Amino acid sequence: MAQAKPSGECRPRGRPQLRSDEETRRIVFDAARHAFAVDGYAATSTEELARRAGISTKTLYRLFPGKAALFEAMCADRLERLLSAVDLQGSDKVDIETGLRAALLACADLALDPEVVALQRMVLQESAAFPELAANFYNNGISRTVRTLAGWLRVQVKRKRIAIDDAEEVAGMLIGMVASTPQRAAIYGGMPLPSRKQIERRVQTCAALFLDGCRAPVAVSL
Repeated sequence: MAQAKPSGECRPRGRPQLRSDEETRRIVFDAARHAFAVDGYAATSTEELARRAGISTKTLYRLFPGKAALFEAMCADRLERLLSAVDLQGSDKVDIETGLRAALLACADLALDPEVVALQRMVLQESAAFPELAANFYNNGISRTVRTLAGWLRVQVKRKRIAIDDAEEVAGMLIGMVASTPQRAAIYGGMPLPSRKQIERRVQTCAALFLDGCRAPVAVSL
């Protein structure tokens, strides 16, 4: 009688699971954010980006036509977390002060993220040689952040919670109050970025200052 073979010998080997394009893009974005912030845009080659992401240059070019397109997509991807965070605070069940603090904190988290600040420093340094970098960073970062917060503010105006005339102008002012000073201090002065507690305290102060001046008047019935 023939002896039975060990159970493991005839077991077919499973095929390695392939990553989806979406997962691969996420890995490339993470690698690119770090590489651009540390080494700069000009000094970072597509070959180096592919190596850091653990993919071939052929795969990188299939997903992104070039380094500029990758940079633009990376900036846009970074904003998605902001968009979802702000949208989640638009419910009628959330009072205006809580909602505003959450929206401003989402903006501050993005603007004062160490990698985002490092990227902004890199854009400032290399924008003369690569002007498209500044345009992409502005359109997919600064401008889009302002438009997102402005959309949230318009909802609050419609619900008669606040009274303002120009939502985009006010959004820019609010983001400036929350993030501009510590951001400039880090980029130009080499100062450390604020801690989470410091950011939350700054957001609380900015929200209170804004609402003291812009909260819609409550109608009093006689």
